[in-house]
Amino acid sequence: MKVMVPLAEGFEEVEALTVVDVLRRADIQVDTVGVIGSVINSAHGVRVMVDKRLSEVLQSDYDAIILPGGNPGYINLSRSGQLIEMLKKFNSQNKLIGAICGAPSILAKEGLLDNKRATIFPGNEKLLAYPRDKPVVIDGNIITSQGPGTAMEFALRIVEKLLGLDKAQKLKQELVA
Repeated sequence: MKVMVPLAEGFEEVEALTVVDVLRRADIQVDTVGVIGSVINSAHGVRVMVDKRLSEVLQSDYDAIILPGGNPGYINLSRSGQLIEMLKKFNSQNKLIGAICGAPSILAKEGLLDNKRATIFPGNEKLLAYPRDKPVVIDGNIITSQGPGTAMEFALRIVEKLLGLDKAQKLKQELVA
C-alpha cells in the first residue's frame, strides 16, 4: 500500500502532516511529493523537505492520493496539470482520493464530485453539488474533510478505507483519538 501526499506552497501543515504521520503509524508507505521543488513552505512558515518531486513519480506506484488544503496551498495544487491528470486517472480507476479543507474544490472543479456527497471548509459549500455538514464524508472512492480540526478523523478514515475498520480502531486507541 502506497499513498502520495502532494504539497504545494502554502499547504496546511496540520492537514498534511497529520495524514502522513497517521498513515505511517498504520504501516502504510507515504511519499510527500513537492508539486514544485523539494522544500515547500506551509501556510504558517513551516518548511518541509519532501520525499520526491511530482516530476519524479509514477502514478502507477500509488494506491491513493491525499490532498491537503491550506490557503494558498490548495490553489497552488490546482494549478498543476500533471496532478489534475493523475487525479482524473485515479478516479477512473476507482482508486482512493482524499481532500481536506479547500482541496475538495479541486475535485469539484474537475467534475470528480459530480453525483457525490462531500464536505469542504465551512463557508465554501456552494462549490459542491451535494455538500454535507459533517467532519468527514466518504462517497465511493472519495473521502473529503472540513479542515485542520478534522484532520485526525480524516486520517483514521483513510486508514479504515485502505486497511479495514479493525486496523483503524486499534490505531485510534493508540492515538487516544
